Amino acid sequence: MEETKVLTQRIRPDRSAVWIDDYMDLGGYEALKTTLADYGPAEVGPLIKEAGLRGRGGAGFPTGVKWSFMPRFEDRPDERPAHVYLVVNADEMEPGTFKDRLIMEGDPHQLIEGMIIAAYAIGADTAYVFLRGEYTECRRRLQQAIDEAHAKGFLGENILDSGFSLNLHLHMSAGRYICGEESALLSALEGRRAVPRHKPPFPAASGLFGQPTTVNNVETICNVPHIVKNGADWYKSLGLNKDGGTKLFGASGHVAKPGLAEFPLGVKLGDVLEHFGGIRHGRKLKGLLPGGGSTPFLTPEHLDTPMDYDGVGAAGSRLGTATMVVFDDQTPIVGVLKNLEHFYAQESCGWCTPCRDGLPWVEKMLINLEAGKGQPGDLELLDLHVKLLGPGKTFCAHAPGAMGPLEAGLKYYRDELAALIPDDASNLSRTEAANANPL
Repeated sequence: MEETKVLTQRIRPDRSAVWIDDYMDLGGYEALKTTLADYGPAEVGPLIKEAGLRGRGGAGFPTGVKWSFMPRFEDRPDERPAHVYLVVNADEMEPGTFKDRLIMEGDPHQLIEGMIIAAYAIGADTAYVFLRGEYTECRRRLQQAIDEAHAKGFLGENILDSGFSLNLHLHMSAGRYICGEESALLSALEGRRAVPRHKPPFPAASGLFGQPTTVNNVETICNVPHIVKNGADWYKSLGLNKDGGTKLFGASGHVAKPGLAEFPLGVKLGDVLEHFGGIRHGRKLKGLLPGGGSTPFLTPEHLDTPMDYDGVGAAGSRLGTATMVVFDDQTPIVGVLKNLEHFYAQESCGWCTPCRDGLPWVEKMLINLEAGKGQPGDLELLDLHVKLLGPGKTFCAHAPGAMGPLEAGLKYYRDELAALIPDDASNLSRTEAANANPL
């Protein structure tokens, strides 16, 4: 299956960076020049909204709608706060996810150009890239690209004599999963403990340092120059169903050729797997996490699922980051679940009790199951934890995200888990009923 390369069209096979002269030779910064020459700040957001761009970080919230929440001060400059911020979330720590790294290392100016246009659209004067702490090579390349953009007059004061100014800074994350949560990210950027905040107020009203702030994902922002350059109708036409544009799809785990590829939203799950060579060593698919470690399992019966927000949702999971983690039919599911819950237990910020205490409890039960020390009733206790740590029961989405694969694992692989408890034959009778109802 051929890729549809929009965001990756300039990525070189050897993954060396495209620096500014080559980027401009290939049409880079033309969208920025068009924006500053032909659009008022309030006119860019509606274009992005019309294109139907949805956030690529996992939640899928419409980007143009998010931008519309930002207060506008063109007609009341006396009321403008000290700063208005754009923050790009590059804290890429979802298990199995490495898509933003490819863009930032291979085509860093694409992100910078998108950030300048986005900042212009929301009225921001200061922008940050909040980068995963372990991405040291990415840091080097982004900083060089930022310096190049300054030298060419694309950043700083009075960009291209437009009267618009923007300062762009690179900030290294502490390397914790919770730092990728929008409000915890803002706390970390302020130099405080990375814990989530109450909402409301939402960042557009009171974000970084109490000022209006928009937080967007790397891949989301990289779409912006292409929409400006080619138009909303072109962007919508790229998608195969309701959602417009392309998406970076990844595959890791038990596939023959792990990696990344760019396809239109709505491509079939089976076609994506085939692109990555299918299951390695000629084995069969047991299941996969379609959008990273916090998304519920899909199984072989879901290979015709359209890989877009609604399609994956209808199958009972989430598109998430669209970077799937794949397991073959020889993989013990208890080990998969144990490793996932260990990660989320270790990465809990400890801010609320259900997450802080519940996740280690779940991990301990899975450790015992794997060691053959499970007790009758353990699966029912895990069912209960899925409910107690689910949406609305904790301060943020960390624990509910950890429960997604556990809930689906209990549904699709209950026989296998029950077989680890010799005296718990009662669970076997529940498997048929559970599998009879699709997610």
